[in-house]
Parts: sequence; C-alpha cells; structure tokens
Amino acid sequence: MRVSGVTKYPLTTGLTLVFSPRMQGTLRSSFQPVEAGALLAGTMGVCGGAGALVGWAAGNTGYGALAGVVVGLPAGVFAVYHRFKGYFS
Repeated sequence: MRVSGVTKYPLTTGLTLVFSPRMQGTLRSSFQPVEAGALLAGTMGVCGGAGALVGWAAGNTGYGALAGVVVGLPAGVFAVYHRFKGYFS
C-alpha cells in the first residue's frame, strides 16, 4: 500500500507513473491581447512624451512629439515581441 501524506492509495500502485509530476505538461503563458496593446500604447506614449520634451527644449514641441512617436512605434513593437516571444515558438 502506498502512503502519501495522510491519504492511502491501495488500488493505484500501477498508476502512479501515469499521474506523476513528470508526466504533466508544462504550463504555457497565455497570450493576452489587451496586455500587448497596453504595452505598445504605453511605449509609444512614453517615447512621444520624451520627444515632446526634447522638441520643447529645441523650440518646436510638435516636431519633437512626432519624432518621438516615430521612434516609439518600433520600440513598442520590440517591447511586445520581447514580452511575448516565448508564446509564438
């Protein structure tokens, strides 16, 4: 008879390998589109804000914000890819 903690399993001596932790699959992290969109928007917002500050210091806030968003789009795509790279493989 096999004893596990306080529970005894008299009839499952042959099934212990089937239900062992070695036979359980690994848990995959789930892809969450809301998290990916928020990460993309947040990265673009931070880059746009930083660009606006640089543009304000240089004398033209609009061009600075535009440059920040242009830099922020690839940065946001990279951030989303880096966060979810294990999901797509």
